[in-house]
Amino acid sequence: AAPARADITAFLGANLRPANRQVLGAAYGMGLLVVGGELEYSSTTDDLGAGAPSLKTGMANLLLQTPSAFLGFQPYFTTGVGIYREVLGAHEDTGIGFNTGGGVKVSLIGPLRLRVDYRVFKLGSGALNSPAHRVYAGLNLKL
Repeated sequence: AAPARADITAFLGANLRPANRQVLGAAYGMGLLVVGGELEYSSTTDDLGAGAPSLKTGMANLLLQTPSAFLGFQPYFTTGVGIYREVLGAHEDTGIGFNTGGGVKVSLIGPLRLRVDYRVFKLGSGALNSPAHRVYAGLNLKL
């Protein structure tokens, strides 16, 4: 049996619709060869002038990835479900959301990697902005 692998990521990026807003987050993942799981939290700021809500997500994701890096690159696909909270002024919406996306983990030095990711979040019917699009880059530590 292959040993389980774990990693942790801290990331910074942007939610892209309806206006670019900063997103911060972290993820913890574990996997066996090509299949893995991940718990992720992110928080996006609002932009009242653009009518762009803040968005907080807590997601449980399934990852499909190459078993190892190829020329320093390890691509992956991910999909998951979780809870979101969207707030803009007096509007507040909390519900179940889904996400799909992918990215690549790029080997840097030793266990340190750069992770670049793109996700699409399908939020519940009460959300002002769905789907939400997020892109980020972060430092990933292979444990």
